[in-house]
Amino acid sequence: MPRYRLVIEYDGTAYSGWQRQDNGPSIQNALEEAAAALDEAPVLVIGAGRTDAGVHATGQVAHIDLVKPIRAAKVRDAINAHLRPHPIAVLEAFDAPPEFHARFDATARSYLYRIVNRRADLALDRGRAWRVSVPLDAAIMHQAAQVLIGRHDFTTFRDSNCQADTPIKTLTSISVERIGEEIAVRTSARSFLHRQVRSMVGSLMEVGRGRERPEWIGEILAAADRTRCGPVAPADGLYLTSVSYAPLNKTAGQAMGEAE
Repeated sequence: MPRYRLVIEYDGTAYSGWQRQDNGPSIQNALEEAAAALDEAPVLVIGAGRTDAGVHATGQVAHIDLVKPIRAAKVRDAINAHLRPHPIAVLEAFDAPPEFHARFDATARSYLYRIVNRRADLALDRGRAWRVSVPLDAAIMHQAAQVLIGRHDFTTFRDSNCQADTPIKTLTSISVERIGEEIAVRTSARSFLHRQVRSMVGSLMEVGRGRERPEWIGEILAAADRTRCGPVAPADGLYLTSVSYAPLNKTAGQAMGEAE
């Protein structure tokens, strides 16, 4: 059976998350129904990251197996035709070797969290960013965030329902940058705990607004205590932006899951 690697964009607002479930529509289910219409047989879609309800993606990666060999470009276009009117799009489709696995072969996942720092309500970005009305100091937030880089016990930033085997993760990068009224928090790791990114962003917001000292982030990290975490940032502002793979899978690496 031919295997294909898909690069996917979606607005997660109306979905219960990436993963197929009984309590609401999912991104995975919409893609599987679209692919099944193409292949005239059930199709399993395996994603690189299981984003949570309301979380968006600009560079999710998944793989599928089809019964019939089809040109990759046609796979992309046909799935997109069957996806309408879902706010989901296959940006690219590539032929993949049979051993390629979108989830297990991923070497890094990158996320963007968008904060709009202004008094006025959101109009165009409603459901796609977190509006914080009090002034935030992005430079102080960036300074405080650097203690999170490296291999740590991230229990403080781990959701109580997280199913990961261990709270030990290695954060490779995190940055906080202001561009006008928008603050972008960007972070990357091989994998994330459930709601880790949103938990880190919410705690950094407390530093940015002046409620906590920059050193507080290191203190609550070292405590390894979920009760010490700041407020969890809402799902609206989170985007899975890219997934990286080893050079062996060169086409996959071109497209750069917190299991949010």
